[in-house]
Amino acid sequence: MDPRVVPALTLNDGHRIPQVGFGVYKVPRERTADAVVTAIEDGYRHIDTATLYANEAEVGEGVRRSGIARDEIFVTTKVWNTDHGFDETLRAFDTSMRLLGLDVLDLYLIHWPAPSQDRYVDTWRALERLQADGRVRSIGVSNFHPHHLERLFAETDVVPAVNQIELHPWLPQQATREFNAAHGILTEAWSPLARGRVIGNPTLDAVADKHGVSAAQVVLRWHVQLGNVVIPKSVTPERIAANIDLFGFELDDEDLANIATLESGERTGRDPDDLD
Repeated sequence: MDPRVVPALTLNDGHRIPQVGFGVYKVPRERTADAVVTAIEDGYRHIDTATLYANEAEVGEGVRRSGIARDEIFVTTKVWNTDHGFDETLRAFDTSMRLLGLDVLDLYLIHWPAPSQDRYVDTWRALERLQADGRVRSIGVSNFHPHHLERLFAETDVVPAVNQIELHPWLPQQATREFNAAHGILTEAWSPLARGRVIGNPTLDAVADKHGVSAAQVVLRWHVQLGNVVIPKSVTPERIAANIDLFGFELDDEDLANIATLESGERTGRDPDDLD
């Protein structure tokens, strides 16, 4: 697939992020580099990892093995809850960069607000420093509710470029998406396929049959049409290829209305107010 057909969205700091990325959560370390190479060969130019995933080194290896110029690939990683705090975050960033083997990171995220620690503001100030020093191009957050973001607005200087949240048809997060948009923050979806729940759903199967695609492609296309950045993950070459093949069809109003009936508020992960 020609990577040029994947749109790149402009962040509030002027940098651009490919709208469809490749996630590596729970991808085993021994399979990560090969999966990243396969994804890049299929046209992905955006790879999303995290300290928690314990495969940053393998992501870096895959990026180098791909043969694609570094400045053509957008790499994200995240600081974990045990590294909250200003100095701790700076050290965690150094470790991530050493593992990735990169000089500059495209996007660094606070993985969770971990509110009971009450340190995410100091963590954000460390991200501001890293951006000011030119070590990371864009900074953002993950799993932040609007009230967590409002605290950052009140106590720090830089508005996050991205808020990566759990988002799928059962949890469309309309209020948070609208809040993000109102403040110039791009919404990025993790667990975009609800950890496989899309498989075998009659509503999604009907839409998929109508367009001659899979239910997973329907849901990923739904994300794209909502304006989300989306990061599906797989280690199966056929699915890696299918998950980026989203630009040969378009969901119509009837499709979108049918998908909207799936909303239940159900999460596959934790509520950000409850995870520390």
